[in-house]
Amino acid sequence: MSHTGSSVNQPSGGDDAVDAIVSQWTHERPDLDPSPIALFGRVHRIYLRYQSVLTQVFGRHDLNSASFDVLAALRRAGAPYRKAGRDLASGSLLSSAGVTFRLDRLEAAGLITRQRDAEDRRVVYSQLTDKGLELINRAIEDHLRAENALLHHLTREERDELARLLSKLERSIIEADFDTDGEVAS
Repeated sequence: MSHTGSSVNQPSGGDDAVDAIVSQWTHERPDLDPSPIALFGRVHRIYLRYQSVLTQVFGRHDLNSASFDVLAALRRAGAPYRKAGRDLASGSLLSSAGVTFRLDRLEAAGLITRQRDAEDRRVVYSQLTDKGLELINRAIEDHLRAENALLHHLTREERDELARLLSKLERSIIEADFDTDGEVAS
């Protein structure tokens, strides 16, 4: 039996698509708790919009998110804006090979230089060039301006509370116990 067209299936007034989905599941399967959809549906929608905005922001600087991450890590290191490749890898979700690929591209663009450690030739340092420093300084300003625009409806207190709750959610997700098939472990 279809309920298409009924008021239960259609968002009303200020409701959005996520609210409608939760309402529909509540109506169709009252034995289930669809409340996680209200959270994860919004997190997913937020992520998609955020990625779209960042792609545009980084594109204005001829960067992608991977290149931005490396340049930003070097910039946050402080003068002389230099880090070992292993430190760049440990601060990201990439393998050493993935970081090396990024560094190759940034070096070819003249945004970083690489030097081997004088005492341990296995260690390679990456350092921002003047061009790289100028670029990341402009890009981070643009990036934060865009992020602040995305958060304009939230007060400072709401931002702080949301950050605290998202940190708690992240811990909950990381600590969730699933077996190798993705089933909730008992």
